[in-house]
Amino acid sequence: MTYEESLAWLHDQLIFGIKPGIERVKWLLNELGNPQDRVKGIHIVGTNGKGSTLHYLQTIFSEAGYEVGTFTSPYIMDFRERIAVNGEMISKEDMLILFKRVKPLAERLPVETGYEPATEFEIITVMMFLYFGQLHPVDIAIIEAGLGGLYDSTNVFSPLLAICTSIGLDHQTILGQSYEEIAAQKAGVLKEGCPFIFAEDNQAVKAVFADRAKETKSPTFELGCDFEVTGSSRAFDFHWQEISLERLSLKMLGQHQVRNAGLAIMSTLLLQKQYPKISEAIIRRALAKASWLGRTELLADNLMIDGAHNNESIAVLVALLQKEFATKTIHILFAAIDTKPINGMLDQLAMVGEVTVTTFDYPNAVTLDQYPKAYQRVATFKDWLDQCHLSSSDDLYVITGSLYFISQVRRERLTLNSDQ
Repeated sequence: MTYEESLAWLHDQLIFGIKPGIERVKWLLNELGNPQDRVKGIHIVGTNGKGSTLHYLQTIFSEAGYEVGTFTSPYIMDFRERIAVNGEMISKEDMLILFKRVKPLAERLPVETGYEPATEFEIITVMMFLYFGQLHPVDIAIIEAGLGGLYDSTNVFSPLLAICTSIGLDHQTILGQSYEEIAAQKAGVLKEGCPFIFAEDNQAVKAVFADRAKETKSPTFELGCDFEVTGSSRAFDFHWQEISLERLSLKMLGQHQVRNAGLAIMSTLLLQKQYPKISEAIIRRALAKASWLGRTELLADNLMIDGAHNNESIAVLVALLQKEFATKTIHILFAAIDTKPINGMLDQLAMVGEVTVTTFDYPNAVTLDQYPKAYQRVATFKDWLDQCHLSSSDDLYVITGSLYFISQVRRERLTLNSDQ
């Protein structure tokens, strides 16, 4: 079985969809000797901001000289990005070893247990724990939840601490219709005594967090209450008790990134006794260099891609465009999947620029005839790019709406650039 054949088999498991619950993952891991019990890690949940916060953390710990494993989703360029060490994706050779260990177990699962077959995400989660817990142990693993928290496949280990970046109305058919219901799912990753770092303005959500933290005896650290960040991504200060880090700067733009960085700083300070090589100088240096694929990423001087994919993340993108690119004429290309609040997302984007809609090659991508009639249409992103003036200093071209969409744009664009 080659790597390519193994990957094709894994993608075939997408037909089993999304099935919240951890019993299948627990069975698979038990058959492997429970490698997740040997993983020292941070668990990140939240509607938006997980990827950026994870990358700030990874860069800080790596800069300090620790070996850092990360687990993220979705991928942007290569499936192997999902399991990485110090920012370098897993090798095909190691991935094939994992496939050969896990595939027979996944095939035994429904036969021997009566459980439904494992999903793609469940299988890659098991592979990740096997890698970081047994095949390639790391100093620390930073693990991003896939969907929710309580019943997410990743919720099978005891983290050093847990972070919630945000609560928004997304995946409501699975996680619940209200902010409180979704918050309960996210806070479900808390284990006994696990520190909980979060950023939240909604009082009802805070009450849910407080109840869960009390139940698990988890100390809480709330941004804006227990610690704070002030300023912009170009220069901001962090304060917690007697600790002050001043005039920090970020490579990633936007006020939301200051918030994400604040969560990362607080987390690293809480773990400084276990990881004493972390210092203020390292935090400062790491934040200034950290970047994340597909998040306000410039593929050319005036061509930006951003993976905003719900109302809350679109609002963050709009705020960034209004603040940082107020002098530009903004042109936006939008494509999304059909589980998202399309009308609300488009209404927000129309406030800052001319919006064109398109579709892309993905199972539940919105088709052109499903969009509101008020927006211009183009058959593909390539057709739209052909009309762009990428040498213009007066214009900014933005492509957004789905991480799956912008990953295809990024792959095509970088391939084109490498051929020129």
